[in-house]
Amino acid sequence: MTTRLSRIVTRTGDDGSTALGNGVRVSKADARVCAFGTVDELNSHLGLLRAFLQAPSALPTSPEQQAGLAELDAVLSQRQHECFDLGGELCIPGHRQLADASLLQLEQEIHLWNAQLPPLANFILPAGSTAIAQAHVCRTVCRRAEREVVALKAVDATLSDTVVQYLNRLSDWLFVLSRHIGRIQGTPPVIWQQRHGWQPES
Repeated sequence: MTTRLSRIVTRTGDDGSTALGNGVRVSKADARVCAFGTVDELNSHLGLLRAFLQAPSALPTSPEQQAGLAELDAVLSQRQHECFDLGGELCIPGHRQLADASLLQLEQEIHLWNAQLPPLANFILPAGSTAIAQAHVCRTVCRRAEREVVALKAVDATLSDTVVQYLNRLSDWLFVLSRHIGRIQGTPPVIWQQRHGWQPES
């Protein structure tokens, strides 16, 4: 196996630049670097969510919960690998790495989990348990990554449409996941309480 990270301290970035996957050096404030940096941040938050689901406080008390949490860990692991692929695609201009089939799988899991959940009659808050709140953190970081990728695509037409579509679908997936976690844990949603007579626009 090739050693990919033989040196950690290189000092090559001390001038505020970094190398893309093709060797080209750009500013660390470049739109492409910001985009794959946020995807990396999202991946780290997904790892933290997995850790929360494996914490002693989240240990299941029934075979159904055990199976549910094992399934979640497996799919979250896959999402982490996909985010790494997505980051690699963003890091190398013109490179394709994220599989189109990932989109279909996200949609299938959204429909499967959503069918097991009661319909939402109101907005919910990112709260209820540590894992539920962390799923919402993942969702909001994912939305930021999506915005940054959309901004990048505006100046780089070669960027795959799949990248934008994947992040858009993943944020929806994470919202449904937060509710699915609550169902497995037996934690009811925290409903937003309407104040000051505000009414949503029709």
